Amino acid sequence: MSREQQIEELLTRSVATILPSKEKLKAVLMSDQKLRVYIGADATGPQLHLGHATNFMLLERLRKLGHEVIVLFGDFTAMLGDPSGRSTERKALTKEEVEENILTWKEQVSKLLDFDTDTNPTLLKRNSEWLAKMNLGDVIHLSQNFTVQQMLERDMFEKRIQNNQPVYLNEFLYPLLQGYDSVAMDVDVEIGGTDQIFNMLAGRTLQKSFHQKEKFVIATTLLEHPVTKKKIMSKSEGNYIALNDTPQDMFGKMMALPDEMIVQMFVDCTYISLPEIAKISKDIVTGTNPRDAKVRLAKEIVTLYHGADEAEKAETYFVETFSKGHTPQDVREVKTSVGEKLLDVIVASNLAESKGDARRKIEQGGVAIGDEKITDTDIVMEDRFDQQVMRVGKKDFVKIVF
Repeated sequence: MSREQQIEELLTRSVATILPSKEKLKAVLMSDQKLRVYIGADATGPQLHLGHATNFMLLERLRKLGHEVIVLFGDFTAMLGDPSGRSTERKALTKEEVEENILTWKEQVSKLLDFDTDTNPTLLKRNSEWLAKMNLGDVIHLSQNFTVQQMLERDMFEKRIQNNQPVYLNEFLYPLLQGYDSVAMDVDVEIGGTDQIFNMLAGRTLQKSFHQKEKFVIATTLLEHPVTKKKIMSKSEGNYIALNDTPQDMFGKMMALPDEMIVQMFVDCTYISLPEIAKISKDIVTGTNPRDAKVRLAKEIVTLYHGADEAEKAETYFVETFSKGHTPQDVREVKTSVGEKLLDVIVASNLAESKGDARRKIEQGGVAIGDEKITDTDIVMEDRFDQQVMRVGKKDFVKIVF
């Protein structure tokens, strides 16, 4: 593939819009000018998901073309709360919560971006480096670049006002602070989902004001159901496939996605060529079982994050567990001891989000150890459970080892 073809695909694949225009950015990319490009993500949870991966993959393509790329962890802005795409105010986090969330982020992103190469490594920054140093005068200076009318043009604010729901002042400040990230790093390009266009354009405004400089905005497609328009990957709603999910969980979640998402997931979350994806799409339309395409999709994605061997094991696990209804032979072990509460074991095994969630699973008849269905939420580990396989829900299995 020629350099021009690489750039054309880069500006087309998974891209919804480019501002001020695709043509202007392509002209710059075709020149010898080296650009500084960044993606920001707020540390609102401990996991990144496949929706983020679309942007990281685009960033890596730009890095390989020789451009300077930055991953910005929004540790300061996470404490403020981004209203983008939300009908209610987002909960602001404490500094301690943010630090806990961010612990494994670099490791997760490293599956897609090269931080260790000697030539042009990906850079990692936190926006607390500059935002935490700002004073009230700095914030007022930023606010002078925008009007209240501009802020009220945001869809989610208009809807809230129409529904007599509150819009908080700190939510007006968020795009100003995200916009200042562009100024502090003096970037040429920002990449984000279409739900971030307003915030990214705030950065474009501030770049012109502070540096008299053009900033390009690349808005990527969101992973949304084509009919319902509901986000398929959302941390706030808890429905996502995390970059650090186990191979089995990742494969199973992929297979549970709606068939309508298959082609877009191939485009946005894999490196398979567009002509090959077009063939897969055509085969589905002409009668190929969508399940076959989904199996390939699941294997491609698990391979990307865990390797080909783990992808093969995950497929076997899925077939044994779901297609044949068997307890899989190769299950991970969870260590416990006599007297430990079952609720704690389930949570520690990552088979429930909390004790309350674990309790609900037991009450709904979804937990069994060996051949025994568990109905007592206060049960503790006993000798008879040692070396037994515990099932939680329909697909999750662990072997109990004392």
